[in-house]
Amino acid sequence: MRYISTRGEAKSVDFEGALFSGYAPDGGLFMPEEIPTLDYNTLRTWSAFSYPELVKELSSLFISFELIPRKELNDLIDSAFRRFRHKNVVHLARLKNGLNVLELWHGVTYAFKDLSMSCTGQFLQYFLKKRKKHITILVGTSGDTGSSAIESVRGENNMDIFVLLPKDLCSQIQELQMTTVIEENVHVFTAHGNSDEIDEPIKELFADADFARKHNLMSLNSVNWSRIMVQIAHYFYAYFQCTPSMDMTPLPTVEIVVPTGGGGNLTAGYIAQKMGLPIQLVAVVNNNDIIHRTIQHGDFSFSGSVKSTLASAMDIQEPYNMERLLWLLSDCDGSLIKTLMEQFYLSKNLALPEELHRKLSEALSSCSASDEDIVQAMRRCWEDNRYLLCPHSAVSVHYHYKQLNCHLSNRPRCCLAPASAAKFPDAVLKAKLVPEVPPEIRALNTMETRSTTLRREDDWARILRDRIEAIAKPDTHRWSSSDPE
Repeated sequence: MRYISTRGEAKSVDFEGALFSGYAPDGGLFMPEEIPTLDYNTLRTWSAFSYPELVKELSSLFISFELIPRKELNDLIDSAFRRFRHKNVVHLARLKNGLNVLELWHGVTYAFKDLSMSCTGQFLQYFLKKRKKHITILVGTSGDTGSSAIESVRGENNMDIFVLLPKDLCSQIQELQMTTVIEENVHVFTAHGNSDEIDEPIKELFADADFARKHNLMSLNSVNWSRIMVQIAHYFYAYFQCTPSMDMTPLPTVEIVVPTGGGGNLTAGYIAQKMGLPIQLVAVVNNNDIIHRTIQHGDFSFSGSVKSTLASAMDIQEPYNMERLLWLLSDCDGSLIKTLMEQFYLSKNLALPEELHRKLSEALSSCSASDEDIVQAMRRCWEDNRYLLCPHSAVSVHYHYKQLNCHLSNRPRCCLAPASAAKFPDAVLKAKLVPEVPPEIRALNTMETRSTTLRREDDWARILRDRIEAIAKPDTHRWSSSDPE
């Protein structure tokens, strides 16, 4: 399997090349040259698989045997899921009134990103040990990405990770999960800006080709294809858990509701659909509704500044994975996507071509939820089921209740739950409910913290560049290619 850029001008790479890249050299995002399709018999066979087995099967389609032999690939994925708290890694909660909630948050940081990040960390380590290389990871986070990325690489002597988070715009627990990790290879920056603004210095450093090459820069945001690849498994598992039958022809459709900010999980779902999985995708957003407006009206443009909401990890105005979705929907037209995305990033304003919008609105439906909607969904779910939702999961469940109230669609439905309510006690309190906080999360409040503050007037890119250079100096660099594996 080879990987090509959504903008059509970069050379193709193998999985290892895509894994260690941020953006492609032409500014695009790497995608597989072809999406494999699965027949009915394969889907029936896979329906009996566990979540880890599905990740193994899917990964083997996108990673060549020559790069990672199958036995070693299986071992890496088993290692990735070893720290998960649930025996099945993910769990489907079957609640009243047809509400199915797929709990994707049983990893170390209580967030769905642990699933893809833990696998990606294993893939990175496999190649780094083989090649005797060191990398520098840059991550901008609006909530859970940073802590999941840190946990996937903490303490490793062949990786340094630099995480930028927006000060006071994550939950306190999310922030503490990053700032309490005191490791030599972990560097956390709290920036006085929003989630879109913290991406700017990261893009600037990646755009400096010489600097990026010198320091082996890479990203663990969902810019990284490996993250998208692992997340495809969510949809197969959700489908097999929720479909009424695997014996019907054609197979019944299951609706999967995806709370989304940057669009990575949504992209994974659309790839699963293209592979032949009979699912209908619903993108649900908070008041930062650029994806909703794009699907409904073809309006891919900013609407003022980022709004702070209870679902803070979705407070994003620049969903970079929409580029991947639009590329797939345009029949992989790199020239068109290059033109559209350059216009978007220049003017922050883009009306999709009519044909492209038509294809998008046929492939996806969408819904937005206000903070009031989020609170009401949290309360109703508790009153009906004694089940606590995080505010991001509540965005998804809001759609389910809206369909129930309007007596719309009786097809089976699965709502993705990206995080545990334990990470968002303030939102739980706003819903007039009682937070349930596990001991390991309570312990964060008493732990030492470490981070560097980036004030609004600072040159964030310069500060990052200087810190990376300082770590890489011969007298302070801790590793070399001669280090033992």
